[in-house]
Amino acid sequence: MIKHFTNLQWKSFFRSSSFGKGLAMKIFMGFLGVYLLVSLAMAGVGMYFALEKIFPDDDPFLMVNRFIIYSFLLEIFVRYFFQKLPVMDVKPFLTLPVKKSAITHYILGRSALSFYNFMSLIFFLPFCVVLITKGYDRLNVIVWLLAILAIVLLINYINFLVNKSDKVLLVVASILIGCFAFEYFDVLPLTVYFGQLFYSLYEQPYWLFVPVLLLVFAYYANYSFLKRKLFLDTTLRKKTKHVVTSDMTWTRHFGHIAPFLKLDLKLIWRNKRTKTQVFISLAMIFYGLIFYTMGDFGPNSPMMVFVGIFMTGVFLMNFGQFIPSWDSEYYSMMMSQNIPLRNYLESKAKLIYVSVAVMFLLSIPYIYFGWEALAINLACALYNLGVNTPVVLLFGSLNKKRIDLAKSAVGNMQGVSAAQFLVGIPLFGLPMVLYSVLYYSASFQVAIVAMGLVGLIGFLCRKQLIDMTTKAYRNKKYRMIAGFKEKNS
Repeated sequence: MIKHFTNLQWKSFFRSSSFGKGLAMKIFMGFLGVYLLVSLAMAGVGMYFALEKIFPDDDPFLMVNRFIIYSFLLEIFVRYFFQKLPVMDVKPFLTLPVKKSAITHYILGRSALSFYNFMSLIFFLPFCVVLITKGYDRLNVIVWLLAILAIVLLINYINFLVNKSDKVLLVVASILIGCFAFEYFDVLPLTVYFGQLFYSLYEQPYWLFVPVLLLVFAYYANYSFLKRKLFLDTTLRKKTKHVVTSDMTWTRHFGHIAPFLKLDLKLIWRNKRTKTQVFISLAMIFYGLIFYTMGDFGPNSPMMVFVGIFMTGVFLMNFGQFIPSWDSEYYSMMMSQNIPLRNYLESKAKLIYVSVAVMFLLSIPYIYFGWEALAINLACALYNLGVNTPVVLLFGSLNKKRIDLAKSAVGNMQGVSAAQFLVGIPLFGLPMVLYSVLYYSASFQVAIVAMGLVGLIGFLCRKQLIDMTTKAYRNKKYRMIAGFKEKNS
C-alpha cells in the first residue's frame, strides 16, 4: 500500500498543471539544495578542526555538545516558518477499502524523509567520521549519532503537532532568549550543563533509550491525532468560536482619520501576515545586541546609525513599505467612494508615528552600553518620524501588486516589487551619509544634533509632505487599481 501511495504521489507531481510552469524554479531549488547539503557536509568535516584551533584547551567534541541545544532551538524556529508538512488528498481514499492506519503511517513516514532531517544527517555524519578517525570509541560515536538523529526526528514530529501555533513559538523564543541571557550575564552556565547532558549520550550509550522513547511517543501522538481526523464529515463540521470584538471607540479622539485608523488596527490584528509583522517588529528590538556586544564597532560608529534606524523604524519598513497593498482587496472600492485620500494617508502616517515612538521607548535599556547609544536611537527615531515616514509613503505610490492577507509573512513575496528594494537606499543610506560626514568633519555631538534637527523639521512640515504624497497617489490612482486587480501579481 505504501508503494501504491508513493506511485500516486509521483504521478500527481508530474501531471500537475503547475509542473511545467514552475519547472525552472524546481530545478533551481534542486541545485540550491545540493549546494546546501555539500556545504553542510564540508562544515561537518571541518567542525572538529575549527573548534580544535579556536579552543585548544578544550575537547572539540565536548564543545559541540555544549552548543547543540541552541542548534535544536533554532531548528524548531526554522521548521516552524519554512517546513511544509506532507499533504496528500485523502478524501478519495476514504470511500475505498483502504485502511486509515496505512494512510496515516504513509503521511508520517513522508515527514520523516523531510529535507530538514537530511540536513542534520549530512552535517553530523561526516563529523562523526572525523571523531572516529581521531580515536573516539566507534560504537559510542555511532550511538551518539543515533541519539542526535532521534532528537531531530522528535523535533520533526513536535512541529507536526504544534505547526503554526503562536503560543509554542513564543515559548521557544522565550527559552532561546532566556538561555542566551543566562549565559551572557553569567547567571547560569547552561551550555556546561547541556554539554554534560549530551556528552553522556557518548559516555553512557544506554541513555539512547531516552530520545528513542520520546520519538516513539511523539510518533504515536501524531498517529492518533491524524487518524481521528480521517473522516469525510470532519471538513463539514463548522467550528464555533467565541469571537471577541471591539468597537474601538477610543479611536474617535483622532477626529477625521478615526475610520481609517480603526480599519488599519482591525486589519493588523485579524490577518496572519500583518499580525506576524507586528511580532517580528517587536522581536527586532534585540537586533542591537548583535552589534553592541560584538566589539568590532565603536559606540559612535556609523554602523550604529544603521542599527538605530532599523530598530526604531522596523514597523515603518515592514508595514509601511507595503502601503497601500495591504488594502488591495478593497482599494478600488475605497477609491470609488467619497473618501479623502489625504485622510487615508494621514492615518497611515500616524500609525507609523506611534510605532516609532513605541520602538524607541523599548530601546531605552540600550543606555546600558553608554549614553551614546541612547542619543543615537533618539536621533534615529526623530529621523524616522520626519524623513523616513514620508519617504516610505511616497514610495508606496509605486506599489501595484496585491497581497493575500491570509498567507504567512515568512517566505511570502506577494506585494514585493522594485520599490521595496529601492526604498532601502534613502531609508538607510541618507542618514548614514549625513551622520558620517558630520561625525568625521565635526564631532559626534554635531552629527547627532543635525540628524535630530532634520527629523524634527520634517515632522513639523508633515502636512506639506503628506499633501505632496497625496498628489503622487492621485496621479497613479488608476494604475494602482489595475495592478491590484491582477490575481497573479
